[in-house]
Amino acid sequence: MSRPRDTWRERTDLAWQRTGLGVLALAALTAAHAVRGRIPVLLAVAGVVALLGLGVLGVLAPLRARQVQRAVERDEGVTAPRLVLVATGVVVLAGCAALLGVLSPR
Repeated sequence: MSRPRDTWRERTDLAWQRTGLGVLALAALTAAHAVRGRIPVLLAVAGVVALLGLGVLGVLAPLRARQVQRAVERDEGVTAPRLVLVATGVVVLAGCAALLGVLSPR
């Protein structure tokens, strides 16, 4: 009888990708609201949020995947408090941008 394959690394990679995609989706919704409401400042904010989402997808997620891979190969711990703090900051900023969009006059 074989053991089930351990998939925690793949799940971790996917979670980081979902975070980046969620930030991008929030940026798209904020941009759509800005265009409909003709709010150029909010559109600029949505652009910044989109760049943050791309940063999570293009930089943080691959960096985290490499860190996990190296830690597993060395049989070390895989915690990354700094990366988690950065990702949390990105999500909070995206949420603030969305709140700005909701509260902005039309």
